[in-house]
Amino acid sequence: MKNQKTALVTGANKGIGFEVVRQLARQSFRVFLGARNAKAGREAAEKLKSEGDVVFLEIDVSSEKSIRAAAEEFARQSERLDVLVNNAGILLDEDKSALTITPEIFETTLRTNTLGPSLVAQAFAPLLKKSNAPKIVNVSSSGGQLEDGADGWAPGYCVSKTALNGVTVQLAAALPKCAVNSVCPGWVRTAMGGENATRSVGEGAATIVWLATDAPQDLTGKFVKDRKVIPW
Repeated sequence: MKNQKTALVTGANKGIGFEVVRQLARQSFRVFLGARNAKAGREAAEKLKSEGDVVFLEIDVSSEKSIRAAAEEFARQSERLDVLVNNAGILLDEDKSALTITPEIFETTLRTNTLGPSLVAQAFAPLLKKSNAPKIVNVSSSGGQLEDGADGWAPGYCVSKTALNGVTVQLAAALPKCAVNSVCPGWVRTAMGGENATRSVGEGAATIVWLATDAPQDLTGKFVKDRKVIPW
């Protein structure tokens, strides 16, 4: 369908990303399910076939080469991109203390969680500009909030999310016709969040999907939780 809206969700073979793909597919989007593991990505896309138009796209957001290849492959399959959800992220076990985190762990975390979304936005910007109302949603975390200080938990991850909020503001300035926002999904029961988390995957995905679909186009450059702008 020529007028069918398209979306790309990175890191979408499980967890929040998988649920976002499901919900967007149910809203008649053609959704590209991005994952770095091709086997896991294809299996995830196959599981969602009954929900709508879901296509697997191999993309490792920590690799500039992979991102460029993914953008080229996407362009072969679609003439534009309406929604980019930068969901892929990592939280490494070794990320314990600001005094002991190694350069390797810090750099690996920043490459995926901060630089990755920036490079994906750069690579897909030409396709987003072809949309009448393009949107970018960067999945951040309350761990990135500076307003109330920090509690010392996973400092590399938290700094990467603070920086992602900064990337969001810069992208909003660079793409004035695009609604670019970051979102805190809350503490969600996923492999990363753990089984004691307070929110279901559906609840975690809800505001991401809202920003991708029904949120006002002039809402941009903000950090959002439960459909409300929050400080960071």
